[in-house]
Amino acid sequence: MTTPTAARPIVNFITGNANKLGEVKAILEPAIQVESRSLDLIEIQGTLEEVTLDKCRRAADLIGGPVLVEDTCLCFNALNGLPGPYIKWFMKSIGHAGLNNLLAAYEDKSARAVCTFAYSAGPGHEPILFQGITEGKIVPARGAGNFGWDPVFEYEGKTYAEMDKAEKNKISHRGRALAKLQEWFAKQMTA
Repeated sequence: MTTPTAARPIVNFITGNANKLGEVKAILEPAIQVESRSLDLIEIQGTLEEVTLDKCRRAADLIGGPVLVEDTCLCFNALNGLPGPYIKWFMKSIGHAGLNNLLAAYEDKSARAVCTFAYSAGPGHEPILFQGITEGKIVPARGAGNFGWDPVFEYEGKTYAEMDKAEKNKISHRGRALAKLQEWFAKQMTA
C-alpha cells in the first residue's frame, strides 16, 4: 500500500468504466485515494473469485504497485446462477429486454447482485477479496438506462436506476463490498 504524506492509502482502481469509477470514488474517498487505471486484462474462465484473484495478480504485476480490481455478477436463481460473471456479455448481446425474456418461463424472478473486489499491495502480494451481495429481483426496465443492468434489478421496490447515487451506494452489492474494504484498510492503518 502506498501512502502519501497525509497517510491516506492510494489504490489504482483498474477499470475503463466511468460509472464504476464514479461509484467507487463516491464510496471510498476521501478516506482512500482512488486513481483510475485502464488495463485490458484477459479474464480467465472460472468462479467469480478465481477470475477476480487472477485479474488482481496480473494488474499488480503490470502496474507495479497497489491495485484494486472488481468483478460483478448478476445471478438469476431460476437459472442456477446464470448469467453470473458473464452478465457483461449478456447485456451487450440481448440487453434489458433479453434479460427479462430469459426468465419469461419462470415464476421465480429473484436474483443476486454480487460484487467482488480484490486488493493487492503490489507484485508478489497475495490479493485479498471483499465481496458484497444484494438480493433482489429482475423486473422490466425502469429508470435511466445508462449503467448496465441497473434498470432491471429491483431492491425493495426500486430498481438501482430509480435510486439516487447515495441511496444505491448504501445498499448495492458494490457498496457492501467496498464497506468491507474500507473496514480492512481502517484496521491496517491502526495496526
